[in-house]
Parts: sequence; structure tokens; C-alpha cells
Amino acid sequence: MGPPGTEPSGGGGQAGLRALAARVAGGDERAFEELYAATAGTVLGLVLRVLRDHAQAEEVTQEVFLQVWREAARYRPERGEVLPWMLTLAHRRAVDRVRSAQATADRDRTAALRAYTPVFDEVADQVERDLDRGRERERVRRALATLTDVQRECLLLVYYGGRTQAQAAEALGAPLGTVKTRIRDALLRLRTQLADPPPHPAQPRTRTCLPNL
Repeated sequence: MGPPGTEPSGGGGQAGLRALAARVAGGDERAFEELYAATAGTVLGLVLRVLRDHAQAEEVTQEVFLQVWREAARYRPERGEVLPWMLTLAHRRAVDRVRSAQATADRDRTAALRAYTPVFDEVADQVERDLDRGRERERVRRALATLTDVQRECLLLVYYGGRTQAQAAEALGAPLGTVKTRIRDALLRLRTQLADPPPHPAQPRTRTCLPNL
């Protein structure tokens, strides 16, 4: 496959990506190579932001493109552009990888807790900290699910895809002011969803930090 980050030779921009996706849906391997070359850099960047591990990010990116190859026929242009569709697939896979890794780590630490009773307190504290981080990630995932599709697309492009607001507007075919409004409204909704509940009268209020997805 070609190097990531280059424009497809079959046509640039969203129209070119739509044409490539249609050809990929028909089993065109050359079109798939061009789609990969045009979008792999952006997809990898998003996945890397979630996983923070380059080797795992590359592995998940390959899984995403395999999914694109298999499911290209399911893509519907009327529901959104090609790149946001691919970034949505990538974000879901990356979050699934994080959750799977967390579940494995929780099982391993629970087993360690049972096997090494002399260090019970130390291991128990570590398990509790890891579980807390897992709960924070789950809160963020649920908060993102409350956004509209267009709000989530804008956030994926800007905060996970590394695009500027102007580039996101171009990718989505929307006015820059509209994209800015969507992002502002999305951030306000996330702030509301992630706000700490009122503290118990016997407990001090703590601040919830937004974890890396």
C-alpha cells in the first residue's frame, strides 16, 4: 500500500473519496490502495491519540482498513462523508482496544491480589486506581454518545483527527461558522454530562478530570 497522507490519484477532496469508496465497494483493490494512501495518516493519528502506543495504533489502523474493505458497500454518502465515517469506525475500534486491555489488566491484577496476600494492600490500591480510570473512560464514552452525529463528527475531526476547524469544515462540506457552533455546543454538552454529582454531605467535593480515551 502507498504511503499515508497523500491525495488519491482518482480525484482529490470528498468527491474523490466518495468515488474511491464506491469502487472499493465493488471490490476494486487499486481504489482501496488509493483510499488507504489518502486517509491512513489521519486514521492512524486518531487511533494513536486514543491508545498512546504506536505499535498498537498501527495494528488497530490495519484492522480499521480491513473493516473498510469488507464493509464499504454499507457506506451511505447521504449519511455523511467518507472520512468522518472511517474516523468513527477507527474511534470505536480504538476505544474497544482500550476497554479490552483494561479488562485484561483488571483480571490480571485481581489474580495477583488473590495469589500474593502479603502485599494485599498495595495490590488492592492499584486495582482500585485502575478501576477508577476505567470508570472515567466509560463516563466519557457515555457522554460522547449523547452528542448528535454532526457534533460527534466535528469533535472526531478536530480533537482526535488533528484537523483545524477550517479543515474540518472543508472535510464536512459545511460553513466554518456552523462547525464552530457544533463544536461549542458539543463541548458544552460534554461539560454538563461530565460534571461531578453533588458531594455527599460528609465528603468534600472533588474535581473530575477528563481522561484520555
